Amino acid sequence: MLACTTAASLGVVAVPSAQATPAPEAPKTAPAPTASPAPTAQANEDRPPFYEPPAALPERNGDVIRSEPSDYYLDPLKAIKVTSAHVNRVMYRSTDGQGEPIATTGTVLTPKQAWSGDGERPVVGYAPGTQGLGDSCAPSRRLANGTEYEGLFLKGLLARGYAVALPDYEGLGTPGTHTYVNRAVSGHVVLDAVRAAQRLPEAKVPDGGPVAVTGYSQGGGAAAAAAELAPDYAPDMELRGVAAGAPPADLKKVAAKLDGTLYSPFLGYAVAGLAAGYDVDLKPILNDKGERFVSDAKEYCTEEALFKLPFTKSETLTEDGRPLTDYLEEEPFQSIAEEQRIGERAPRVPTLVTHSTTDDVIPYEVGREMAASWCEKGAPDVTFSPLAAPTHVGGAIASFPRVFLWLEGRFAGEDASSNCDTLD
Repeated sequence: MLACTTAASLGVVAVPSAQATPAPEAPKTAPAPTASPAPTAQANEDRPPFYEPPAALPERNGDVIRSEPSDYYLDPLKAIKVTSAHVNRVMYRSTDGQGEPIATTGTVLTPKQAWSGDGERPVVGYAPGTQGLGDSCAPSRRLANGTEYEGLFLKGLLARGYAVALPDYEGLGTPGTHTYVNRAVSGHVVLDAVRAAQRLPEAKVPDGGPVAVTGYSQGGGAAAAAAELAPDYAPDMELRGVAAGAPPADLKKVAAKLDGTLYSPFLGYAVAGLAAGYDVDLKPILNDKGERFVSDAKEYCTEEALFKLPFTKSETLTEDGRPLTDYLEEEPFQSIAEEQRIGERAPRVPTLVTHSTTDDVIPYEVGREMAASWCEKGAPDVTFSPLAAPTHVGGAIASFPRVFLWLEGRFAGEDASSNCDTLD
């Protein structure tokens, strides 16, 4: 339903410049568990053995279960390999939307050059935009295959000397359906990806050093969720700030925007993901066409979904002929949608929210209202940055340099600004 189809996925690229509360974390002095080797058997033809979780998980959120060297290409022909960073695929422990432990995967990237800034090398938790629901759509696999459309932005972060922790999200690569746009688990896996980077010996980043989080679209929602969850979920983390671009903070408004448009395939992603996260049976709601639509959406990565499932009106997918947006006003989806709302909890670190005024995927007012709500709730140093670039994709391209500059200020220890007085 809500997604980031950023520049590269549409053939345009941006050139980088130079809610359940989980159990308290164990003390940082607790012994790290022994990393689990990858299973030797392949349980799913589309899932390499590395992505099969072990029977038992380690004790702490962010503990590394296993890791292996990986690759990072900027093109599907694998002609442009990024060799300026150490690249490691990881599986680590996190927490789902119901507060239960899960295994999820991601990628940790560390520049090979020494950190030249003040203090210790920072880690940026980068929440990826919409990839799809199929296991092959996991960012850790797309990065290695040269099909990750946010690869250039990641390279821009590395060029600035930051280590990057890139999560795959729950069920994306690992067993089960990806819990797309689930607020709590999205925030958890982003924060725990940073912890995994800090605990992975091969990453060579400081345990407890400076951290920031950023992301756009689905990733903007995950980054914003991480900002809200961090005070309770990761109070020990030295989080300097969070930059969230075009966050899907209000599912009802976003669903109404997308129905019947080019981006309607993301309705299938959202319906499947939310149903999986809350164990909702969709059979009484969907007709045969609707079941095929959701089934196909589960298999397609972003680019293929846009090509094969665009302009679908959700009223053609339901048994009673009502659009899926109507169901968001009824239980169980009404409560589920409300639980995903972002802006109800105040972050305790500086935040930057960017959004194009002509966004055609996530309404501009959704991002603005989230930022205004944070201001009203007393969040420190909220900056809302309207972007003049047209469309959702254009907003992503325009957002990147703004985020780069803002992150530099946070890691340099500069005071953050706020424009809450303009959001009344």
